[in-house]
Amino acid sequence: MGNLRNVLLFLTVSFSSALLHPLQSQIIGGHEAKPHSRPYIAALKVGDGYGCGGFLVAPQWVMTAAHCMDDITVVLGAHDLTALEESQQVIGVRSYHVHPEYNPMSIANDILLMKLEFEPVLNKNVQIVPLPKSGGDLPAGTSCSIAGWGLIDEDKVTPRLFETNVDIYNRRKCRMVYPWLDDGMICAGSHKQLLDTSQGDSGGPMVCNGVVHGIVSFGYSSPPGVYSRIAHFLPWIQKVMESDP
Repeated sequence: MGNLRNVLLFLTVSFSSALLHPLQSQIIGGHEAKPHSRPYIAALKVGDGYGCGGFLVAPQWVMTAAHCMDDITVVLGAHDLTALEESQQVIGVRSYHVHPEYNPMSIANDILLMKLEFEPVLNKNVQIVPLPKSGGDLPAGTSCSIAGWGLIDEDKVTPRLFETNVDIYNRRKCRMVYPWLDDGMICAGSHKQLLDTSQGDSGGPMVCNGVVHGIVSFGYSSPPGVYSRIAHFLPWIQKVMESDP
C-alpha cells in the first residue's frame, strides 16, 4: 500500500499526459454546445487565464474539484471566453470549503464548495443545476453529459464551450482500471469511441437526466475517467452551506 501511495503522489505531481492525472481541459470527439444551453456552468479564472470549470448549485454557491483550489474568480453565463459577452457575470469568491478529507495523492474526496461574494442575477443564461436527492448510485449505462472549454484535440484550442456524452461504468469494471475507487467516486466514459477521453474541464459537471451527479476529477489519457460522486457528499454539502449562511 505504501508503494501505491508513492506512485500516486508521483503521478499527481507529474501531471504526465500518459499517466494518471487530474483531468485537463479536453472534450475529445465532442461538438460545440449551443450557446448558453448549460446556464449552470462556470469558468474559473486564475490570474489572466482560465483553469478549471465549475457549476452553480445554490444562489451563492459554486462547486468544483478540490484539486482546482486557487485564487479564483468565477465567470458565469459564458460561452466564448474571448468575447465580451453581455451575458457574463464575473464574481469573486468570499470563502473556500475544501472537503476535510481531500487526499491529493489518491485524489479522494475531490470536492470544493465556493461561496461567492454576492448572488448572481439568475436569468436564462445563469441558472442553478439540481443536486441529487438521495445517496444512491447511478445504474451502469446511464447516459450523462460533460462540457468544458479548452483543448478539443491534442493541438486545437477553442475558447467556446464544447460538450459530449459519456456513460456510467459498472463499478466492478471500473475497479479493474482504478483499484482504489471508493464510494465517493463514479466512473464514466465511452466504451466504443474516444469521446471524452473522459476529460472535460477539471471541476466541471457531469449531468445525468437534468441532475448533476459528478465532478470531473481524474483519469488516465483514455476512458474511463473518474468523477467525484456528488450524492455521496450530500450531508457534507448541506453542513457547509448551513455553517456559512
